[in-house]
Amino acid sequence: MKKILSAIAVSTILSASLCADMARVEIGAGAWAQTPSGTADYKAGGGVTGTNTFDEKKDTSAYVWMLIKHPIPVVPNIRLEYVSIHATGTATGSWGGVAIPGSSNSVLDIKEYDIIPYYNILDNTFWTTVDLGLDIKVMNMDYTVAKNGLFPGYQDSYTAPIPLLYARVRVEIPTTNIALESDAKYVTTGSSTIYDVRAKIDYTFDISSIVQPALEIGYRTQKIKIDEDGEDVKTDMDFSGFYAGLMLRF
Repeated sequence: MKKILSAIAVSTILSASLCADMARVEIGAGAWAQTPSGTADYKAGGGVTGTNTFDEKKDTSAYVWMLIKHPIPVVPNIRLEYVSIHATGTATGSWGGVAIPGSSNSVLDIKEYDIIPYYNILDNTFWTTVDLGLDIKVMNMDYTVAKNGLFPGYQDSYTAPIPLLYARVRVEIPTTNIALESDAKYVTTGSSTIYDVRAKIDYTFDISSIVQPALEIGYRTQKIKIDEDGEDVKTDMDFSGFYAGLMLRF
């Protein structure tokens, strides 16, 4: 997390020094109070042998993002995002070929890195902005089932870049510093579906022509359903909740 914040800080300094060539640079950071739900299943011999049910306990996750918009029409703009997710649960059945006596506690940690090249379809036209692009979401998932008696425990990791369609709509309310915004990322293939949808309201403090601070408050929901051939674990999980953060516009 420190490395990510350091990288964004360096990028921001460089971007600010090039502000004459950039149309806009924005950065943001905050916390997402998400509640996990759903299941993860262990597959062996063509069927499910173990099941994990996630606790529906709220967990606060950090997020950061950065947006760079430039004036070159043929080159896509870029948006970068990071969020971490932590969820606990209870596993039963057999995992890795060994049966759990009763049940064991489980932990899932997810780190998501989004690289989003996009184009402006509308750029604050009648106070409306519309962006379309492609999100390369790099997901790093670490899942662990605790040791219990003769059960030695289980650990699995999944890391992959996943392409999703990306769309964003922003409407600024005239004569105010308030804006409404929503974006969505979505892909479905075979038995797998992933989407990430947000809706927010933000307020910009017009106190400087160089750097404008802002507040954002919104709601975010994610679906991660992965059922791929050759993978030991399939997932059907949802993460939803409110988020809030600070923004800087250059």
